[in-house]
Amino acid sequence: MDYISGVKVHRLRLIPDDRGWLMELLRSDWEEFEKFGQAYATTCYPGVIKAWHYHKLQTDHFTCVSGLAKLALYDSRDDSPTKGLVNEFYLGTLNPILVKIPRNVYHGFTATGNEMAIIVNFPTHLYNYEKPDEYRLPYDDLSIPYKWEVKMG
Repeated sequence: MDYISGVKVHRLRLIPDDRGWLMELLRSDWEEFEKFGQAYATTCYPGVIKAWHYHKLQTDHFTCVSGLAKLALYDSRDDSPTKGLVNEFYLGTLNPILVKIPRNVYHGFTATGNEMAIIVNFPTHLYNYEKPDEYRLPYDDLSIPYKWEVKMG
């Protein structure tokens, strides 16, 4: 898959032992690391689509720590060499990856299957309650060439 300009994917390593397992989610010595703003977890129930939005100031770093999520990205940036490109990722316990989402790239996600997905994000900026850095479109906005339904076949 050709990635949207600025998108990076890091395969996460699960380290099991007799007690359970450990997985590093983001390290400051990884290529994907830009700067730390905060960390938070968000959930998505099966059948719910959390899309679309982008940020002008912050870069996001998404990983799914429980369940399986389908993450979609759309590049609408006029100055991007990948303008118009869509990326789709499945991330979670079956595919432990970290996805770096650049500024000004639309993104959204949904739980896949019948289990809630838990996403952990490491944005590069603190959330500003008075003036959120979020610019939204509806999940089914026709300006984004992506359909959220399950592809049968």
